[in-house]
Amino acid sequence: MNTRREYPFEKLRVWQAARDLAKVIYAATARFPQREIYGLTSQCNRAAVSVAANLAEGSSRQSRKDQAHFSEIAYSSLMELACLLILCQDIGILSAGSEQTLRRSIEEVSAQLNALHRSQRARIA
Repeated sequence: MNTRREYPFEKLRVWQAARDLAKVIYAATARFPQREIYGLTSQCNRAAVSVAANLAEGSSRQSRKDQAHFSEIAYSSLMELACLLILCQDIGILSAGSEQTLRRSIEEVSAQLNALHRSQRARIA
């Protein structure tokens, strides 16, 4: 019987939403021009991955202060991603409709991240 261990971060709804966002970002950037593979494509992908990765890393920390710090870093990466997508629209490699769709996903993750961060900060002794 092959049982897979579930890590604590996998239970976080915000991590699940960040994971979904990363998949959507990878699908969107796959359509970016080849000339952007080492530029905006890579940077958007890395920012999206960073959101989920920092949530996972923060969940492994023992202190609430450290957990809250990693939530802040995840939020910063999320805002970096939002900025990059606006720039992608500005230079014409992402349609306005696609940017708006991705923005809604970012707003969903943002709301969950902010709720998590408030909860973490409230529990700091």
